[in-house]
Amino acid sequence: MRVINTLQCLWSYFLSLFGVVRVHHLPTFVSVEPANYCQLRCPECPVGQRVHANNKAKHMPLEVFSSLLEQVEKTAHTMQFYFQGEPLLHPQLPPMIASAHAVGLYTIVSTNAQALTAELADALVRSGLNRIIVSIDGFAQDSYAAYRVGGSLEKALAGLRYLSEARQRHHAHICIELQVLRLQTNENEWQWIRRHYRELGATRLVFKTAQLYDYQHGHALMPSNPRYSRYRKTKEGTYRLHRSWIRRHWVNTPCYRLWSGCVITAEGEVLPCCYDKMGQYAFGSLSHNTLAALWHGEKANAFRLRVINHGNSIPICKECDH
Repeated sequence: MRVINTLQCLWSYFLSLFGVVRVHHLPTFVSVEPANYCQLRCPECPVGQRVHANNKAKHMPLEVFSSLLEQVEKTAHTMQFYFQGEPLLHPQLPPMIASAHAVGLYTIVSTNAQALTAELADALVRSGLNRIIVSIDGFAQDSYAAYRVGGSLEKALAGLRYLSEARQRHHAHICIELQVLRLQTNENEWQWIRRHYRELGATRLVFKTAQLYDYQHGHALMPSNPRYSRYRKTKEGTYRLHRSWIRRHWVNTPCYRLWSGCVITAEGEVLPCCYDKMGQYAFGSLSHNTLAALWHGEKANAFRLRVINHGNSIPICKECDH
């Protein structure tokens, strides 16, 4: 079923290149938001800045998750347990991951590691989790807190160590990915972390460019070398988003994500992608519909058609560098 569903997804996307919206498959991956709130106040995050459309702290109900899992277990290949809130704040996260793992889904969690105790690290590793992304954007407290406002570098590094110890203790094959945003505040630490990330407990290191909001006239967090930024300075002295080669040379190429996956918020809203941070383009709620009904529904297909015809005019698409 998964192979057939993936092939149907690829065929549907191929048709979209010719302006045709014909979707008969289900998402090949889903991003689940276990919790919609966070302990930190990161400057470029709507949740961190407490400006999200829904400021009421909420955990995804287990009955919503269980129903969703039943709907995608035979067709999806991956389930990501993160969106905007901090997933480790959901008290039942390890059993949720274990349920997804039990039906053969590849599982991923992304965390700031502030709540990652030794006990929780052990439970996550034992759940069958395939990959965990630990975000640490500075390796001195000052550089760390410049972006992870309100966070403790000591806690984050301890979380990495707990994961590494649990991985060894259970002889697990979990990928422990250390993810670092390239920022002006930490650029003097990049070479150090390249040499020492394994000593900290990670098995993989990924540097990521930072998404910024008010970037048109420059931003204090932009790296000094534009090669490591999502934004490029124009002849007029302002900045613009630096898109991928395909988006630069074939402007109207539809976004593959709209055909391959979706986001499920803690409230049960189905969103087109992770760039819809305020839920402006929701397809509907799982509390009233099945995922299939929403994925194949009028709102979803209308949005796909809009992306095909006017993608560069949609605010969330204009900020996407894919």
